[in-house]
Amino acid sequence: MELRDAIASRRSVRSFDDRPVPDELIRSVVSAASFAPSALNEQPWYFRVVRNELREKLLRVMAQNTSYLEEFMRVLGHDATPAALQWYSNLGGAPVIVACTMPKEDDDFLALNKHISIGAAVQNILLAATDAGLGSCNVTFSFWVKDEICALLGIPENRTLAGLVVLGYPGDEQPPVPPHDHDVISFMD
Repeated sequence: MELRDAIASRRSVRSFDDRPVPDELIRSVVSAASFAPSALNEQPWYFRVVRNELREKLLRVMAQNTSYLEEFMRVLGHDATPAALQWYSNLGGAPVIVACTMPKEDDDFLALNKHISIGAAVQNILLAATDAGLGSCNVTFSFWVKDEICALLGIPENRTLAGLVVLGYPGDEQPPVPPHDHDVISFMD
């Protein structure tokens, strides 16, 4: 697949079939993150691939998160609350959850650099997944249960959870790629 095709066809997949993803394919997709740019070439990322029994334990922790989500959605008056609650409790049935971690940082500027670097690394994972025929979704809501996830996954005290990426083969019914606003640039001379 050409890069522009992967960029244009990438979407957040929220429904997966139950086929297992081979280790080598996971390794290939996640290793694409290592080619991302990072401030001072720090490469602050480290990824933990979660599957099988540990995935089920992680989903139980994530399900606690829906009580916070329900309150938030109620305040917003969002009509999609039931679907959102379902998604957040099982992550669409994705067989693979990738926990993205980074060093803890107290300095706001240095933390921002790390977050931007992690974002670039995650984008590489999402594009590599698209190229490999996998579906993926970047999940950032996990901060409500971040400490519990860190404990469950054995993330060291000097690192923190930056987000999750779910991976798997897309289910049969996928929505089309959503429209994107292309009016996002101004030339300033």
